[in-house]
Amino acid sequence: QVQLVESGGGLVQTGGSLRLSCAASGRNNYGMAWFRQAPGKEREFVAVISGSGTNTYYADSVKGRFTMSRDNAKNTVYLQMNSLKPEDTAVYYCAAVSYASTWPPYRYDYWGQGTQVTVSS
Repeated sequence: QVQLVESGGGLVQTGGSLRLSCAASGRNNYGMAWFRQAPGKEREFVAVISGSGTNTYYADSVKGRFTMSRDNAKNTVYLQMNSLKPEDTAVYYCAAVSYASTWPPYRYDYWGQGTQVTVSS
């Protein structure tokens, strides 16, 4: 199976920035995404990037603040998070899909273990 490992989470004050990374076990051009899950809440879509890196799509809650990118040579995707708010506090998960018939993708095939992001007020 494809393994995904997230890193870069931590504690930051409101208005601060963090950069999350997700490293894949093997080189691929899968569509890759970030999800998050806050305590007591369901998992929420955050952002997705196409295999080529050409196309991105963001949840309304993070548009203008978060930017997703990828470096296929390093099998790594990134989530640059700026202007962070307390409501961004969650465990952030990386996901990948080998093929999607729709854009944005409807489902994902592989998931990482998550990295904690905490935004203090």
